[in-house]
This record gives sequence, C-alpha cells and structure tokens, in this order.
Amino acid sequence: MTEVRLKSDQTKNTAYLTTPTVAVSPGVARPKLGIFLCLLSMLIFATQDGITKVLVKDFPVAQLVMVRYWVFVVFAFGYAAYQGRVKASFRSKHPWLQIIRALLAVAETILFAMGLRYLGLAEMHALYAVFPLITLALAGAVLGEFIGPRRWIASVIGFTGTLIILRPGAGVFELAALIPLLAALGFAVFNVLTRRISQHDSFATNMLFMAIVGTLTITFVGLPAWVSPTPVQGLLMAILSLTGVVAQILLIQALKYATASTLQPFNYALLVFATLIGVIVFAEHPDRWVVFGAALVIIGGLYAIKAKA
Repeated sequence: MTEVRLKSDQTKNTAYLTTPTVAVSPGVARPKLGIFLCLLSMLIFATQDGITKVLVKDFPVAQLVMVRYWVFVVFAFGYAAYQGRVKASFRSKHPWLQIIRALLAVAETILFAMGLRYLGLAEMHALYAVFPLITLALAGAVLGEFIGPRRWIASVIGFTGTLIILRPGAGVFELAALIPLLAALGFAVFNVLTRRISQHDSFATNMLFMAIVGTLTITFVGLPAWVSPTPVQGLLMAILSLTGVVAQILLIQALKYATASTLQPFNYALLVFATLIGVIVFAEHPDRWVVFGAALVIIGGLYAIKAKA
C-alpha cells in the first residue's frame, strides 16, 4: 500500500491503515519535522510494498494480508488502551456500516497485494493514486458535499492521467491494470463510509472495528492457505507486518508537529519512493506514458487539495 490520507475521515489499508488528525499543540508546531516524519512514513510504506512484491510470488495473498492484520489488531487494541477507550470503542452508532467498511478494507488490501504480483510498483501506485479523486466524486454524489468547478477540473486532470497510463485501444492495455483501479474504487468507498460514520463514532472505534472484523475475516480465508516460509521469508513477513504499524506511528507523530493540510501534498512522495524502489530493486523501467500519466494524477490531486483550501 499503502498513500495515506492525513485526515480523520480517511484511512489506509493498508498497507493503508487509519490515521487520525492530531491537533498541533500550541508551542510545538514544527512543520519541517512533521514533513520529515511524513516523508519517512511514505518511504516505509513504499518499502512495505516492495517486500510484498517479493513475497507475493511465493505465498498466497491472503496469507500476507493475514499476518499484517495480526499485528494491526494488536496495535489497534494498544492505541485504544493508551487512549483509555477500549470499552467505549466497542460502542458504535453504525455497527453495520463499520462491518461493511472493515470488509472493504480487507478486500482493498487483498486487491493491492494481488496487483503487485502482476504490475510494477510505479504502474501500480500511479493507477492507485487516483483514489482521492474517486473519493471526491463519490462524496459529491453520495454525501451531497459541494465540490466546486475547480475540484471537478482536478478530477478530470487526474482521470486523464489514468487513461494515459492505461492507454485503452493502443494495444498495450492489460486486464491486470484494472486491479489497482478496483482497489482505488474500494478505498474511495471506504473513505466515504468513514466520513459518514466519523460524525458519530470515534477514531478508536473505527480502528478497532476495522482491526477485529478484518482480522477475523482474513484469518478465516488465509489460515487454510498457509504456506510455511523459510527463515528468511519469515523474517520478511515479520518486517512486512511491522512496517505498516511503524509508518502509522510516524504519521501520528507528524500530525503533532504539522497540520494535515500541510502534510497532505507529501503523500504523493509514496509514488516517488515506490518508483525508485521499483527501478533500483526490481529493475523496472516505467515508460514515458506511465510517467506522464502519473504526473497528471499527482497534479490533479494537488490541485484538488489547493482548491479545497
């Protein structure tokens, strides 16, 4: 996965797991430190995706997602306990929406990992990066949020970039390229549901429901498909499971020093880091159309952020 939206109403699978908005305390605003921590978390998320790409060749996707959720559920309980809200976090005004949201997170995470089996890191992230613009469109249609002409223009720019990457009708289109788009759509719906339930449920409630429902679901699917790893592969799985939690902690710390609006543009560093890992580690060579299309997706996303501000 991982792009993580630094908003209280959005979360990442993970790869993109949930990230709360933490108010910058008076006297501790240090935006440069916040940006550094955000960039470091993006690098760790990109590393996580690189490890997934290595392991997904030899292991079932469900197994890789399962071990990540096992660590995530421990983190979720630890966070709720730290906030003193474990019991309160089990009370939701929208339990069925919470369950649907958690299942969407599992499905999106599976799709993203599956995509890494067939696509390069750069192409995978370039296509997936359109999810904020899909969220924007869905928020207007489903939640009735006012979008405005500039943000619609941003969406058109981003979707144009996606079409350039896909190049339908040019003889280079792969069905596998639909996987990150399906993952992006799933994550966009997930974000819209999060906005809806966050009006009444706390961040800790959102995270615990996501962790518990997700862990139970993916364990039911992943455990029967278990393939025993070698010691080296087991170590990589352990690192894979820990990287998401470490990146989340870094993001939470980043939000203590800088506002979400300050950090949001730096989420796109994930695409840059993933591309570099793809080139250096996996000898990938994204063509000029992927690079150009990815640039348009980023421009569209940044323009949407600016228009919202």
